[in-house]
Amino acid sequence: MRKPLEGIRVLDLTQAYSGPFCTMNLADHGAEVIKIERPGTGDQTRAWGPFKNDYSGYFAYINRNKKGITIDLSTEEGKQILRDLIKTADVICENFKVGVMEKLGFSYENMKAINPKIIYGSISGFGLEGPLAKRTCYDIVAQAMSGMMSVTGFKDGPPCKIGPSVGDNYSGAYLCMGILMALYQREKTGEGQRLDISMMDTLFSVMENFVMEYTMEGKTPMRAGNQDPSIAPFDSFEAKDGGFVMGCGTDQMFANLVTTMGMPELITDPLYSTNYARCVNYEQLKPTLENWFKTKTVAELEEILVGLGIPFGNILTIPQAAEHPQLRGRNMLWSVTQPGMDATIEMPGTPIKMHGKEDKCSKASPQLGEDNDAILSEIGYSAEKIKEYREKGII
Repeated sequence: MRKPLEGIRVLDLTQAYSGPFCTMNLADHGAEVIKIERPGTGDQTRAWGPFKNDYSGYFAYINRNKKGITIDLSTEEGKQILRDLIKTADVICENFKVGVMEKLGFSYENMKAINPKIIYGSISGFGLEGPLAKRTCYDIVAQAMSGMMSVTGFKDGPPCKIGPSVGDNYSGAYLCMGILMALYQREKTGEGQRLDISMMDTLFSVMENFVMEYTMEGKTPMRAGNQDPSIAPFDSFEAKDGGFVMGCGTDQMFANLVTTMGMPELITDPLYSTNYARCVNYEQLKPTLENWFKTKTVAELEEILVGLGIPFGNILTIPQAAEHPQLRGRNMLWSVTQPGMDATIEMPGTPIKMHGKEDKCSKASPQLGEDNDAILSEIGYSAEKIKEYREKGII
């Protein structure tokens, strides 16, 4: 059962989260991803928890379906190995600090001279140009500097980071998308491409109506908790026995809700008759709704609101979400037997479901240098040379 990216070779020089998340998605759908790590220590996420038998679950998740080799790129021999690999590759990805690849002798122009069809993708905190280009970055920095933290949290609290590392995974997803575009373009033109993804750009690009409020109206959007600034009611609420979320995205949804509540007069009340009016007067509307919600259990409200066609959600913990029949039914947890961990673990599967294609992990994450011999042999290195390089610490 052929996967869509079979036959594509990716050299993965990435570490931490953003780059490995990109290449994991390519690997999940059939690309041959060769993860290149530093001898002895490897990717920094090998030291990030959770652990089982001293093996990182973090690393195991975002490096599944990849092969693994080690190369010391500070040595001329190591650089030559990379040059030889570039000759065989379709794509190379890295997320080093801007300028590192150039210092090593692997600018895009140099790579193009080796392989004119190479697609070279980078993720950095701030991109290849601009006053901040050479700064290092982690997700929390990108969330802060994109404006995202300023609108996250409740209005009476401080700016807050979104829980998952969205700057990393959005950037990884954008690079993955860019690589697929470049591969398609190459089919038409025969030309490679240079791709440049900035984490700050990425998060700024997903700020939706917050940016438009500023550019169109001159406003400075602020934190509003779980409330949507442009739709009402669209928020988290309290029921008799717990919390839930609900959103009325149309006037008809609101009319159906308040009619069921026994308050049809709110449909024509000038304070609430349009979505804009409901947003302006939301501080008065929410208590009215919540007083009724608190007479019902979450389960009762789920039945009522889902029956009305109003989007509704229980506020689940991670264990509750992981065991939910919807996610289990969608095969969103893959079982992987991880060498080095000596255990079978579960991890999030791919959300890209291609009917008729395999939907499981084909290979566990590589142990450090696991595929050195096989890959170097394939590109022409003798067993004696491989042994020599291992003894010298080049691999």
